[in-house]
Amino acid sequence: VPSSMQCGTRRMGVMTDVHRRFLQLLMTHGVLEEQAVKRLQKHCYKVHDCNATVEKLEDFINNINSVLESLCIEVKKGVTEDDGRPIYALVNLATTSVSKMASDFAENELDLFRKALELIIDSESGFASSTNILNLVDQLKGKKMRKKEAEQVLQKFVQNKWLIEKEGEFTLHSRAILEMEQYIRATYPDSVKMCNICHSLLIQGQSCETCGIRMHLPCVAKYFRSSSEPRCPHCNDCWPHEIPEIFNPEKEREAGTSSSNKKSLRSRQH
Repeated sequence: VPSSMQCGTRRMGVMTDVHRRFLQLLMTHGVLEEQAVKRLQKHCYKVHDCNATVEKLEDFINNINSVLESLCIEVKKGVTEDDGRPIYALVNLATTSVSKMASDFAENELDLFRKALELIIDSESGFASSTNILNLVDQLKGKKMRKKEAEQVLQKFVQNKWLIEKEGEFTLHSRAILEMEQYIRATYPDSVKMCNICHSLLIQGQSCETCGIRMHLPCVAKYFRSSSEPRCPHCNDCWPHEIPEIFNPEKEREAGTSSSNKKSLRSRQH
């Protein structure tokens, strides 16, 4: 085989130091936005194989996933529920129940997460107040936990990207949704909500006041993108909510370019 052909083709399922470094760093972060993932990939090439052409991200990740498949682990792509930003997380496909989601949490801490999860799933908004979660501390399995400790544990879940906190209320982080969707659907079949457009798990979104169907905010934005009078895709009644602004990579790039131009202009002026 000519050497040029050997360099130009890599069999699926071959992990290089570039792939291994990328995986190691993604594991450290837990979940990253797409732009950060691309920067991470370039960094790994720079460190381990600076002369190689940077592989297309999709192919690069498919290559990693073909090796991880037998371990029931996958680098999974999703989007944030609030603004539709593409994200990537390393998820465990085999052990997605709460009890196995992380080895660094005690039994009573995992039970606190379970209680928070139930409140989030049951809520209309997809949020559970810290007050309502902390009121369930006395019912936890395992070692007794004081409310002050429980507050610290909730912050630990935020730091580990299992929960997000907004103004004293908690919802699931995108990482938790990516990794735990199948578990949530199986465990809470009567209270789980699904998006009418993408048919995946919905925690936060909008709903039709007439027929009750729900849609993720990014799905709402895409579905009604060119509609002057948005109507429910199910019952055709007027859509009662404001159409949300979602992540636009083009606008983001333009904003980044203009801000960097302003910075360079300022630096030239001083």
